Amino acid sequence: MFNLKKTLNQVRDKVFTQIHSNNLIYNTCWEDPRCDREMMQINKNTRIVMITSAGCNALDYLLDNPKEIHCIDMNPRQNAVLALKIALFQHATYTDLWYFFGEGHHPNGVAVYAEKLRPYLPDYAVEFWDKNIIYFTKKTSFYFYGTSGTFAWWFNKYIDTRPSLRKHIDALLNAQSIEEQVEIYDRVEPKIVSPFIKWVMNRHITMSMLGVPRAQRQLIMDEYDGGVGTFLQEALRHIFTDLPTKDNYFWRLYLKGSYTPTCCPSYLLPENFETLKERVSNIHLHTSTMSAFLEANPAKYTQYVLLDHQDWLAAHDVPALVEEWNLILKNAKKDTKILLRSAALRVDFFPDFVTGAIDFDEETMARLHQQDRVGTYASVYFGKVK
Repeated sequence: MFNLKKTLNQVRDKVFTQIHSNNLIYNTCWEDPRCDREMMQINKNTRIVMITSAGCNALDYLLDNPKEIHCIDMNPRQNAVLALKIALFQHATYTDLWYFFGEGHHPNGVAVYAEKLRPYLPDYAVEFWDKNIIYFTKKTSFYFYGTSGTFAWWFNKYIDTRPSLRKHIDALLNAQSIEEQVEIYDRVEPKIVSPFIKWVMNRHITMSMLGVPRAQRQLIMDEYDGGVGTFLQEALRHIFTDLPTKDNYFWRLYLKGSYTPTCCPSYLLPENFETLKERVSNIHLHTSTMSAFLEANPAKYTQYVLLDHQDWLAAHDVPALVEEWNLILKNAKKDTKILLRSAALRVDFFPDFVTGAIDFDEETMARLHQQDRVGTYASVYFGKVK
């Protein structure tokens, strides 16, 4: 018998796969490394295995001088972004780095790429940037490219058609106190989480562009009346009325398309350039699944940063989830730290042997989750191997 719901879900999954397999998804990281670094306590003996995303946080972790960082992503375009950043540190100037990834465009980007960067990139990165270095040479910021960037561009156009809204958002980002933020946000909230915006956020195509598969979207839909729109409303109110905006470079970037010298990731601060230049060779890029990497590179790693990809595994490939956890624990030692995030308020997909092998630090998780400047995950999990 024809099952309409099953067919629609298959179509949605195919749409996500097509988007995720053929595009750059993340042009910046959407996890707060300040929280990560406090949890992980990185030092000179640290050996990190992590999902690449856009590489911002790997560079941030380098400031704590880990022995090595293995960045893993199934999407070679994500690794290409980090490879370009590494080349900028090794073969260009701080000014070049700032133009590319601080401003989001470089006045002489094509020449800098051809002369200083391209010769030192891996083949997959050359293939990607030969076609797309133009992202940095147009008036439109690099941060408005890729699928998540395209959505950010659309949202900024929506804001720009409402001059008073843009004025209030600029004031919100530059507010000097929580009290001032609350006063401004009360005015803008009805416009940035309007019924129309909520409707858009509840669409599968929107979530796919933002890198959120159906399984994660469903976790949010199950937890919140009103679905993603309601979750977003609650998250934004916390971000903009409980936490200072003056150092929230995540939402400044999303709402403006660029950073400022005083509101940007640590890897873009001029005082960190020489330090990171000396250390970026400690980053190793792998286009792979987590399991395939661990099978090919067995070792006793000390930190794992898994982002939120296990939400998808739990919904679509439980055997792969079990395999990944087996390999993580096989390639860990006592006190190895494991950090992951989820769209679910409470994760219930950990295999029994995982909960028996890891002590999750509920107090630290709860405290730092409230301090996270991104605010787009429902929960964070941090534990140590027993």
